[in-house]
Amino acid sequence: MEYRQLGGSGLQVSALSFGAWVTFGAQVEDGTAEACLHAAWDAGVNFFDNAEVYADGRAETVMGDILRRAGWPRSDFVISTKIFWGGQGPNRRGLSRKHVIEGTRASLARLQLDYVDLLYCHRPDLHTPIEETVRAMSWLVDQGLALYWGTSEWEAHQIEAAHAIARREHLVPPQMEQPQYNMFHRDRVESELAPLCASLGLGTTIWSPLASGILTGKYNDGVPSDTRIALPGYEWLRDAVTGPAAQAKLAKARLLAPLARDLGCTLSQLALAWCLRLPEVSSVITGASRPEQVTENMRALDVRPRLTPEVLERIEAILENRPRPPHDFRG
Repeated sequence: MEYRQLGGSGLQVSALSFGAWVTFGAQVEDGTAEACLHAAWDAGVNFFDNAEVYADGRAETVMGDILRRAGWPRSDFVISTKIFWGGQGPNRRGLSRKHVIEGTRASLARLQLDYVDLLYCHRPDLHTPIEETVRAMSWLVDQGLALYWGTSEWEAHQIEAAHAIARREHLVPPQMEQPQYNMFHRDRVESELAPLCASLGLGTTIWSPLASGILTGKYNDGVPSDTRIALPGYEWLRDAVTGPAAQAKLAKARLLAPLARDLGCTLSQLALAWCLRLPEVSSVITGASRPEQVTENMRALDVRPRLTPEVLERIEAILENRPRPPHDFRG
């Protein structure tokens, strides 16, 4: 396993990490979830991602039970959770001081932990002043309930505002952003976040590197019955990956598959390795419904050195979506 610093911090996180979204507490049985987590751990993964909203909190409960049984040294793993959607009540969602603090304590109870290493504001809250959120997150770090805090899917100007408030008021600033990033969704990370990471020392932990499964190739011939998009309540995701708007992406995935075969890897491994090429990426969050998938995904680290400038140009010729500078990511 390769380990990378979380931006300008001293924290080391595995380049490939493992997340609980959709699968834990929903798609897979608890025993399968445990096998997947252990497969990731055995591969050297030290960073495990969660959120209060995943399976309405059950994903945190499942992960907490697994960690308790595993008995791993607390200093050897990094746990994250995200706060925003904690329930239906008016003060059980958003980023008010009340929900940030109460939501974090509820997450810690489900995870059976004294603290989380990384705590994210899961989305920006347009109804709460950024300063209120910054003060609440900084307080949680000061109290030892989180070691670092960050954002997920915040605009650059919102992150900059939070950072400026923290510096002005002598508070703890955000350390990381968790954006969506994959071959089909790349402008924000490469054009907007890359310079922000350089100027503020931010790390990034990437979600949806396989474009909700499109870049696995499993939807090239229809929808398998055992996939997450077949679950009740995920009709929106099914439409996003198989509906009319997704057809161009599916067509490109079909074109990328032979290139992956030429490199001696799967399409999933190619897509993950492609995300890992960026120095601004601290960790790429993977998911799986079987331990065999975890093992397969981890082999993406072996594929990364095969992404020569020539190979990357072949990929660009298929994608046809190269962002404008500030960075040239071809090498």
